[in-house]
Amino acid sequence: MKKILGLVISLTVISAVCSGVLAYVNELTKDPIAQMLVKKTVEAAKAVLPSETVEVEKAAFADGEEYFLGKSGTGEVVGFAVKGSDPGGYGGDVVLMVGFRADKTTVVCYRTLAAAETPGLGMKLNTPEFADQFAGKDGRSLRVKKDGGEIDAITSATITSRAVCGAIAAAARKLQ
Repeated sequence: MKKILGLVISLTVISAVCSGVLAYVNELTKDPIAQMLVKKTVEAAKAVLPSETVEVEKAAFADGEEYFLGKSGTGEVVGFAVKGSDPGGYGGDVVLMVGFRADKTTVVCYRTLAAAETPGLGMKLNTPEFADQFAGKDGRSLRVKKDGGEIDAITSATITSRAVCGAIAAAARKLQ
Protein backbone atom coordinates (compact mmCIF):
# COMPACT_ATOMS: atom_id res chain seq x y z
CA MET A 1 0.00 0.00 0.00
CA LYS A 2 2.88 2.37 0.85
CA LYS A 3 4.50 1.57 -2.49
CA ILE A 4 1.31 2.45 -4.41
CA LEU A 5 0.89 5.65 -2.40
CA GLY A 6 4.49 6.60 -3.18
CA LEU A 7 3.92 6.01 -6.91
CA VAL A 8 0.73 8.09 -6.87
CA ILE A 9 2.51 10.97 -5.14
CA SER A 10 5.46 10.73 -7.55
CA LEU A 11 3.20 10.78 -10.59
CA THR A 12 1.20 13.68 -9.15
CA VAL A 13 4.36 15.74 -8.60
CA ILE A 14 5.70 14.90 -12.08
CA SER A 15 2.34 15.82 -13.65
CA ALA A 16 2.20 19.10 -11.73
CA VAL A 17 5.74 20.05 -12.81
CA CYS A 18 5.01 19.18 -16.45
CA SER A 19 1.77 21.18 -16.36
CA GLY A 20 3.61 24.15 -14.90
CA VAL A 21 6.31 23.99 -17.59
CA LEU A 22 3.70 23.76 -20.36
CA ALA A 23 1.77 26.72 -18.92
CA TYR A 24 4.98 28.76 -18.71
CA VAL A 25 6.01 27.95 -22.30
CA ASN A 26 2.48 28.76 -23.51
CA GLU A 27 2.63 32.13 -21.77
CA LEU A 28 6.06 32.88 -23.29
CA THR A 29 5.04 32.00 -26.85
CA LYS A 30 1.48 33.34 -26.92
CA ASP A 31 2.33 36.94 -27.87
CA PRO A 32 5.05 36.14 -30.45
CA ILE A 33 2.72 33.67 -32.17
CA ALA A 34 -0.10 36.24 -32.27
CA GLN A 35 2.30 38.86 -33.70
CA MET A 36 3.50 36.45 -36.39
CA LEU A 37 -0.11 35.72 -37.37
CA VAL A 38 -0.87 39.44 -37.69
CA LYS A 39 2.29 39.95 -39.75
CA LYS A 40 1.45 36.98 -42.00
CA THR A 41 -2.08 38.32 -42.52
CA VAL A 42 -0.88 41.83 -43.44
CA GLU A 43 1.78 40.47 -45.80
CA ALA A 44 -0.80 38.21 -47.46
CA ALA A 45 -3.17 41.17 -47.88
CA LYS A 46 -0.46 43.23 -49.57
CA ALA A 47 0.41 40.31 -51.85
CA VAL A 48 -3.15 39.76 -53.11
CA LEU A 49 -4.19 43.36 -53.77
CA PRO A 50 -4.12 44.64 -57.38
CA SER A 51 -0.71 45.74 -58.67
CA GLU A 52 -1.81 49.38 -58.88
CA THR A 53 -2.12 49.47 -55.07
CA VAL A 54 0.08 52.15 -53.52
CA GLU A 55 -1.45 52.34 -50.05
CA VAL A 56 -2.99 49.62 -47.87
CA GLU A 57 -5.58 50.57 -45.28
CA LYS A 58 -7.29 48.40 -42.66
CA ALA A 59 -11.05 48.46 -42.38
CA ALA A 60 -13.63 46.34 -40.57
CA PHE A 61 -16.96 44.78 -41.38
CA ALA A 62 -19.95 45.39 -39.10
CA ASP A 63 -19.08 42.23 -37.13
CA GLY A 64 -15.59 43.58 -36.40
CA GLU A 65 -13.68 41.29 -38.77
CA GLU A 66 -10.85 43.14 -40.48
CA TYR A 67 -10.25 43.46 -44.20
CA PHE A 68 -7.89 45.60 -46.24
CA LEU A 69 -8.43 48.30 -48.85
CA GLY A 70 -5.94 48.82 -51.64
CA LYS A 71 -5.75 52.43 -52.79
CA SER A 72 -4.09 54.07 -55.76
CA GLY A 73 -1.81 57.10 -55.51
CA THR A 74 -4.87 59.34 -55.86
CA GLY A 75 -6.68 57.63 -52.96
CA GLU A 76 -9.11 55.72 -55.17
CA VAL A 77 -10.00 52.21 -53.95
CA VAL A 78 -8.57 49.73 -56.47
CA GLY A 79 -9.13 46.51 -54.54
CA PHE A 80 -9.93 44.59 -51.39
CA ALA A 81 -8.19 41.83 -49.44
CA VAL A 82 -10.57 39.66 -47.45
CA LYS A 83 -10.10 36.51 -45.41
CA GLY A 84 -12.27 33.58 -46.47
CA SER A 85 -12.49 30.06 -45.12
CA ASP A 86 -14.15 26.78 -45.94
CA PRO A 87 -14.45 23.89 -43.47
CA GLY A 88 -14.61 21.32 -46.28
CA GLY A 89 -10.88 20.81 -46.80
CA TYR A 90 -9.50 17.28 -46.60
CA GLY A 91 -7.52 18.19 -43.49
CA GLY A 92 -9.98 20.71 -42.02
CA ASP A 93 -10.48 24.42 -42.59
CA VAL A 94 -8.85 26.05 -45.60
CA VAL A 95 -8.27 29.74 -44.79
CA LEU A 96 -7.23 32.12 -47.56
CA MET A 97 -6.55 35.82 -47.98
CA VAL A 98 -8.29 36.69 -51.24
CA GLY A 99 -7.70 39.78 -53.33
CA PHE A 100 -10.53 41.34 -55.30
CA ARG A 101 -10.66 44.22 -57.76
CA ALA A 102 -12.70 47.34 -56.92
CA ASP A 103 -15.87 45.70 -58.33
CA LYS A 104 -15.76 43.40 -55.23
CA THR A 105 -16.21 40.21 -57.27
CA THR A 106 -13.25 39.79 -59.65
CA VAL A 107 -10.50 37.71 -58.08
CA VAL A 108 -6.93 39.02 -58.29
CA CYS A 109 -5.27 36.08 -56.50
CA TYR A 110 -5.11 34.38 -53.11
CA ARG A 111 -2.58 33.37 -50.46
CA THR A 112 -3.02 30.51 -48.02
CA LEU A 113 -3.18 31.50 -44.36
CA ALA A 114 -3.98 28.04 -42.98
CA ALA A 115 -4.49 24.60 -44.52
CA ALA A 116 -3.71 21.13 -43.26
CA GLU A 117 -4.10 19.34 -46.55
CA THR A 118 -2.24 16.21 -47.64
CA PRO A 119 1.44 16.99 -48.38
CA GLY A 120 2.22 16.49 -52.05
CA LEU A 121 -1.45 16.48 -53.11
CA GLY A 122 -3.75 18.95 -51.40
CA MET A 123 -0.95 21.37 -50.62
CA LYS A 124 -0.67 21.93 -54.36
CA LEU A 125 -3.29 24.60 -53.73
CA ASN A 126 -0.28 26.92 -53.43
CA THR A 127 1.20 26.10 -56.84
CA PRO A 128 0.89 28.69 -59.62
CA GLU A 129 -0.56 26.03 -61.94
CA PHE A 130 -3.60 25.76 -59.69
CA ALA A 131 -3.82 29.24 -58.13
CA ASP A 132 -3.38 31.26 -61.33
CA GLN A 133 -6.60 29.94 -62.86
CA PHE A 134 -8.68 31.97 -60.36
CA ALA A 135 -7.40 35.36 -61.55
CA GLY A 136 -10.06 37.39 -63.34
CA LYS A 137 -12.92 35.07 -62.38
CA ASP A 138 -16.07 35.99 -60.45
CA GLY A 139 -15.31 34.86 -56.90
CA ARG A 140 -18.97 34.29 -56.06
CA SER A 141 -19.55 31.46 -58.52
CA LEU A 142 -16.40 29.35 -58.58
CA ARG A 143 -16.74 25.58 -58.94
CA VAL A 144 -14.48 22.79 -60.11
CA LYS A 145 -15.18 21.25 -63.52
CA LYS A 146 -16.39 18.04 -61.87
CA ASP A 147 -19.22 20.15 -60.37
CA GLY A 148 -20.00 22.02 -63.60
CA GLY A 149 -17.60 24.92 -63.08
CA GLU A 150 -14.49 26.09 -64.89
CA ILE A 151 -11.74 25.38 -62.33
CA ASP A 152 -9.41 22.44 -63.02
CA ALA A 153 -9.21 20.51 -59.75
CA ILE A 154 -5.89 19.36 -58.38
CA THR A 155 -5.42 15.75 -59.47
CA SER A 156 -6.44 13.42 -56.61
CA ALA A 157 -7.37 16.44 -54.46
CA THR A 158 -10.85 17.45 -55.58
CA ILE A 159 -11.92 17.99 -51.96
CA THR A 160 -9.16 20.56 -51.46
CA SER A 161 -10.00 22.22 -54.78
CA ARG A 162 -13.64 22.54 -53.74
CA ALA A 163 -12.57 24.02 -50.40
CA VAL A 164 -10.46 26.66 -52.17
CA CYS A 165 -13.46 27.60 -54.32
CA GLY A 166 -15.61 27.72 -51.18
CA ALA A 167 -13.13 29.91 -49.28
CA ILE A 168 -12.93 32.37 -52.17
CA ALA A 169 -16.74 32.46 -52.43
CA ALA A 170 -16.99 33.06 -48.66
CA ALA A 171 -14.61 36.00 -48.96
CA ALA A 172 -16.61 37.43 -51.91
CA ARG A 173 -19.88 37.14 -49.94
CA LYS A 174 -18.40 39.28 -47.15
CA LEU A 175 -17.93 42.16 -49.60
CA GLN A 176 -21.52 42.10 -50.87
